Amino acid sequence: MKFMKLGSKPDAFQSDGNNIRYIATELASDVVISVGDVKFDLHKFPLLSKSSKLQKLVASTNEVNGDEIHIHDIPGGPTAFEICAKFCYSMTVTLNAYNVVAARCAAEYLGMHETVEKGNLIYKIDVFLGSSIFRSWKDSIIVLQTTKSLLPWSEELKLVSHCADAIASKASVDVSKVDWSYTYNRKKLPEENGNDPNWNGVRNRMVPKDWWAEDLCELEVDLYKQVISNINKRGVISGEVVGEALKAYTLRNLPGFNKGGDDMLNARSIVDAIVWLLPADKGCVSCSFLFKLLKAALLVDIGEMAKKELIRRIGQHLEAASASDLLIRAPDGEALIYDVEIVRNILEEFTKPDQNSKIQLAEEDGNEIQEIRRPGILTEASKLMVAKLVDVYLAEIAKDPNLPLATFVDLADMVSGCSRPSHDGLYRAIDMYLKEHPGVSKSERKRICKLMDCKKLSVDACMHAVQNERLPLRTVVQVLFFEQVRAAASSGSSTPDLPKGIKDLNSGSHGSSRSATTNTEEDWDAVATVEELKALKAEVAALRLGSGRNGGEVRHSNADKAAAGKMKGLIMSRKIFSKIWSGKVGGQSCDNSGSDSSESHVSAIPEESNSTPSRNRRRSVS
Repeated sequence: MKFMKLGSKPDAFQSDGNNIRYIATELASDVVISVGDVKFDLHKFPLLSKSSKLQKLVASTNEVNGDEIHIHDIPGGPTAFEICAKFCYSMTVTLNAYNVVAARCAAEYLGMHETVEKGNLIYKIDVFLGSSIFRSWKDSIIVLQTTKSLLPWSEELKLVSHCADAIASKASVDVSKVDWSYTYNRKKLPEENGNDPNWNGVRNRMVPKDWWAEDLCELEVDLYKQVISNINKRGVISGEVVGEALKAYTLRNLPGFNKGGDDMLNARSIVDAIVWLLPADKGCVSCSFLFKLLKAALLVDIGEMAKKELIRRIGQHLEAASASDLLIRAPDGEALIYDVEIVRNILEEFTKPDQNSKIQLAEEDGNEIQEIRRPGILTEASKLMVAKLVDVYLAEIAKDPNLPLATFVDLADMVSGCSRPSHDGLYRAIDMYLKEHPGVSKSERKRICKLMDCKKLSVDACMHAVQNERLPLRTVVQVLFFEQVRAAASSGSSTPDLPKGIKDLNSGSHGSSRSATTNTEEDWDAVATVEELKALKAEVAALRLGSGRNGGEVRHSNADKAAAGKMKGLIMSRKIFSKIWSGKVGGQSCDNSGSDSSESHVSAIPEESNSTPSRNRRRSVS
């Protein structure tokens, strides 16, 4: 630590109790100066020769008060005044980083300028600050910390700005030129632990780029904000390094605060400051850190502008988030477990680049919008990652019994434009919602199941869906249909044999009049029973295994036969299958562009004879 000694005479100040200070000398004191609750018995001449303030106070002292002067507003209080008084008596006084700001402010208050006497205290302190303190890394930080208790004097004297500028200047120095002491405990380098095999006993380690971050964590948030702002203005340090420093400061100072009181106010100030100090470039801080900052911001209730800024930044990084990041607890008193609305806002920010680019193209061309990739437009990879993220998130919030179906559907719709190859994650979320909300109506089941594309379910997901008693019958039939299409394609048959009932539909025949007249939309939107699911599964199994087991017999129980009969009637409905053919069931397309229009649709439903409800013959899919 740097220090400066002033004066040459021995220190003669003594105490009489805690509240009286005097100088042991043969000369009687002729002035009493009360500073706060401490009285100083001193002599006029040495004081008045260096302080214009005391000259005026002594001159204005009336006969009633005698020679006692009251000073209650001197910065630094009795301690700082004593330093100034010792300087006036030419007694030895030592200035260092801890007391120099208080002495400088007190000297300014007392008017100890060069116009009063050459070589006065203000001049000597300024020289000490410029030649020593501001050139020392740690001393500059200590001095900056002391300025907080001496506001507004330290601010008016530009001591705060000078300290902040000195710190920013040193932090911006090339790391190869850093040769002073600093604190760095976050990452131990191999040679620091003595584990470096190439270490030859000479310490010659590289200085990390964020060497300065840990020392600045000791600053209060207002001072820290000023230093980082100065660093950013210089433009020498990269955004990644600044981001790492902000993360270190947040983790050091934010945890452990209690909700309410001064801790709450301090935490709010920290979060707000960090938000506005974040580097503008994308990727300078991790998405996980941004979410932690957002959760803290919601807890301490920062302003709307800072909250919107955080949401905007998270939206730019959303593809790097995890589902646990999105699980933000709802405020106390809310019906929902998680804050779904803020996730919706984040998703809106994520989709803005594409929306803005389309608007820009429309304004420029004035015609139909064309799909042209330009900088700033979201990539397909980022869309796919966010879509998968939302699927996992939906599965988690689906466990909330109070989550409205409309909210679930709206969130899923926000990423419906992302063309993901698999809908297994979405199916899992839908299944979880139906499991936790058994009281949803038929129309609501139909609505939520429309979100997924049955063609994009894996084999395992299809096997689960076929046995899922929570799904509407319409969805189960769709899953079976597309599973049979996939089985036909894998067998190498471009136009697999279609059951007679479906051939009749394609040729215009209505099949049985019963199925055409008695089956309604409600039959298809109703939840499938266990027997119906068994019947459907058996039909597809028969088609899959038919090529290897011709002539075999499938034994049905009476319940299975009854279910199969009901399923036969539903499957023969021209109305429903015409929707499947045209791609309207569940809002999904069922085209097979590689086959002729007359035989372009493959059914998972086997051919059955019109004369008997049972089936003794299997058809091969090969």
